[in-house]
Amino acid sequence: MTFVLVATALFLTNQRSLNVVHANSQQAAHNDVTQGELQAVDRSGKPLGECPLKHTTVKAEVTGFLSRVTVTQEFENSFQEKIEALYTFPLPQAAAVDDMTMIVGERTVKGKIMRREEAQAAYDAAKSNGQVASLLNQERPNIFTQAVANIMPGEKVTVIISYVETLKYENGTYEFVFPMVVSPRYIPSGSAEAPGEVSQVDITPGDAAQGEAPTKRESVPDAARLSPPVMPDGMRAGHDISIEIALDAGVPLDGFNSPTHEIETERPDERRAIVHLKDKSTIPNKDFVFKYDVAGRRIEDALLSHRTNNEGFFTLILQPPDSVAVEDVTPKELVFVLDTSGSMQGFPFEKARETVELALDHLNPQDTFNLITFSGDTHLLFNQPRYATPENLRKAKEFLDSRKSDGGTEMMKAIRAALKPSDGQARLRIACFMTDGQVGDDLAIIAEVQKYRNARVFSMGFGSAPNRFLLDKMAEAGRGEVEYVTQNEDSSSAARRFFERVRNPLLTDISIEWAGVSVTDIYPKAIPDLFS
Repeated sequence: MTFVLVATALFLTNQRSLNVVHANSQQAAHNDVTQGELQAVDRSGKPLGECPLKHTTVKAEVTGFLSRVTVTQEFENSFQEKIEALYTFPLPQAAAVDDMTMIVGERTVKGKIMRREEAQAAYDAAKSNGQVASLLNQERPNIFTQAVANIMPGEKVTVIISYVETLKYENGTYEFVFPMVVSPRYIPSGSAEAPGEVSQVDITPGDAAQGEAPTKRESVPDAARLSPPVMPDGMRAGHDISIEIALDAGVPLDGFNSPTHEIETERPDERRAIVHLKDKSTIPNKDFVFKYDVAGRRIEDALLSHRTNNEGFFTLILQPPDSVAVEDVTPKELVFVLDTSGSMQGFPFEKARETVELALDHLNPQDTFNLITFSGDTHLLFNQPRYATPENLRKAKEFLDSRKSDGGTEMMKAIRAALKPSDGQARLRIACFMTDGQVGDDLAIIAEVQKYRNARVFSMGFGSAPNRFLLDKMAEAGRGEVEYVTQNEDSSSAARRFFERVRNPLLTDISIEWAGVSVTDIYPKAIPDLFS
């Protein structure tokens, strides 16, 4: 998707696909994050110095489960010559950007949608003619680049971006997320992989068996735009951010909180709230998360219908029972896939391991399991999943204790090792991926997950700025769910909640018989399984 603003018009385009070519390896600084790359360059493209973005204002109107968000970015040229401001920043991966406006002095310029190549050409032409112009590119569903050309000395330029998004809902709780960070991404190299990097490990570290020779790595042609420079230790970006949410839940609010930031609230009535950051000029160094609970969360089933002219619409909701008997649960095969790369060091790795141990302690008698870890290479605990006997559980815990977080994030081999065996088996294979998802080949990984329709994929993201686009899409493609754990949250509760999701599948491969009713469209296309 691309927006471009010229003196009289703004253009937006969609990028449907990326060409795959080889790229050089780029190792990310795993423990750092950045608010995004912001550069000032002169007419020849030479960097001039400090960034001209002064402030970002975020205002969200949330009604029920829909949000309308307006992001205002204020640029100012403090140099003695005309500049071009270049900025990389995140937005929610599910956001549908539908408007962009630029204000230069007393002039207001509205946006227009164009194809990416046409928008780039229009921007380049305006830039060459000395016109003030702005170009917004969507590099990934959750990463955008903004360019503002020909900002005169001392001139202020305001760019306003607007988008809509549906909020995540679970167990009576809605979640609003505004990403503030573009984390460094590990970019796989384009060289051929050596055979044997996918290995089977019993207990002793280093006991690697020969595995299937992988294919060449999927490369990342736009790696430079996904990995902006990181601020040095002790330094901060020159801009602040403020956030305000006007919430109308439509029903009485049962409670709300932000696990990531301090907030201040006003309550006009029982169903509405106005929320903003306690410090109205916050440094944008971690994602903002806001959750609110609604009353009446004990719905067992519901059919909501609506008719407009000659068309009808309905929503079917199924609420599983609070508890089920073991014999009613579909036998499953749980495969835990743990990211042990350097970016998971510390809190993320410890909490991911805690989640696996919790799951191992509560497996059903008829379930089988296996463990896979990955960083620069991939290791399997068993050649085939095994029953949860005391001896096998002991081996699993010893295997976990032998792991440490180090190296790159070669996730593709782990994806194939976890999902490929699902093609020819009777049991329901559930793969649980525990990672921060900070890789550059995320599009290739999602495409790989989509190949294995017999498996279910659940993902659990760790850290202050996980790759929510990748983890959400993996779970969506695998008909699973996703959970996130930040350092400020009750991570033990999140681990229990994640395991409870995958523990008891009640109905799988659900279909609907329409009995002659003419249906034009249904969402989701693949109906998810029902878990207790």
